[in-house]
Amino acid sequence: MNRLLAIISAGTLLLLSGCQTSAAPATPSTVAVTPTGSDATAEVSEIPFRPPFSTVGWKTDFSKSSIPLEEIMSGGPPKDGIPPIDRPKFISQQEDTTWLKEVEPVIALVVNNEAKAYPLQIMTWHEIVNDTIGGVPVSVTFCPLCNTAIAFDQRLDGKVYDFGTTGRLRYSDLIMYDRQTESWWQQITGEAIVGELTGKILRPLPAAIISWRDFQSAYPAGMVLSRDTGDVRAYGQNPYSGYDNINSAPFLFQGKYDGRLAPMERVVTISQGNQDFAVPFPLLAERKVVHLDAGGVPMVVFWAPGTVSALDKNRIAESRDIGATGAFQAQLDGQPLTFTAAGDGVFTDGRGSSWNLAGQAITGPAKGKELTPVVHANHFWFAWAAFKPDTTVYQP
Repeated sequence: MNRLLAIISAGTLLLLSGCQTSAAPATPSTVAVTPTGSDATAEVSEIPFRPPFSTVGWKTDFSKSSIPLEEIMSGGPPKDGIPPIDRPKFISQQEDTTWLKEVEPVIALVVNNEAKAYPLQIMTWHEIVNDTIGGVPVSVTFCPLCNTAIAFDQRLDGKVYDFGTTGRLRYSDLIMYDRQTESWWQQITGEAIVGELTGKILRPLPAAIISWRDFQSAYPAGMVLSRDTGDVRAYGQNPYSGYDNINSAPFLFQGKYDGRLAPMERVVTISQGNQDFAVPFPLLAERKVVHLDAGGVPMVVFWAPGTVSALDKNRIAESRDIGATGAFQAQLDGQPLTFTAAGDGVFTDGRGSSWNLAGQAITGPAKGKELTPVVHANHFWFAWAAFKPDTTVYQP
């Protein structure tokens, strides 16, 4: 397996194997660990730390943190060394999109009836796109090392924050920073873990990794992120070739493995209240439909073939088919629905209607209606379990 980390600099791709930036001076210091969650009255503790990274060039308030800073490590690139896209350009499906093959994965995001596709062949090289969709300022993020695609509402407490890449990782997951306070944020959880905004949490938006073909079918008026990013990158190529081999080990992961599943197993995760659920991809590929009761809310996860991995072959379009998922409330107009698979990417509700992977009714009495999407992601198990160790793994 070619375990590589991409560093992007002036159009040049540097391939590293675990290199790190210079650490801060070894003189011990202290950091205040700020309690988060419901225990707002907990005392602030002082713990010694030796940051395993340089703080030169940062305006971050490193005296505030909700985690031990020893858990943060360098991923190789410097601040914004993997450059986010701050002025994204989009093209319509009527323009030339031959560079994007039908089986390639895209992050599908729909806000206020506006649909956009963010191809992973671009996201892999930039990791963050700061955008506006449906009138809402958003940051669309992708961490290749964790296979984690999450879109966040940039609005928080009446302010709008946009994000860049720190070049740091925690449990192999991307750590972002906001440009306004330079607080550091954990991508998987959306929580500020270092700096002025420590303890604040961004609101995730329902987004899904599906094939370009499925996006086109579900959202014919939807726009797609253009390769005209202002940077020269090997779009379409995978700098992490072979990384998602089920028998491989995570890259730059310093944590404990949860042995219930293989570390590199893909899982669909759903969080509802204080409950977290994970459904393994192999089970989904077998059953096509899984129903969950999450905090009293009936939910359904669909799986359909036809989407390739972004982390397999050198060329993404030539990678193996891993399928794609959608997650929704399993109810319509207040009435529960029970779904069964009726072919590749088609699901019936027992009431005469058929639905697609995007949760749209395509035939029957419900035609034209849509299921309510729920926030979900297709993580590698090792990463999700590191942050959500109490997750319930679905078993039929």
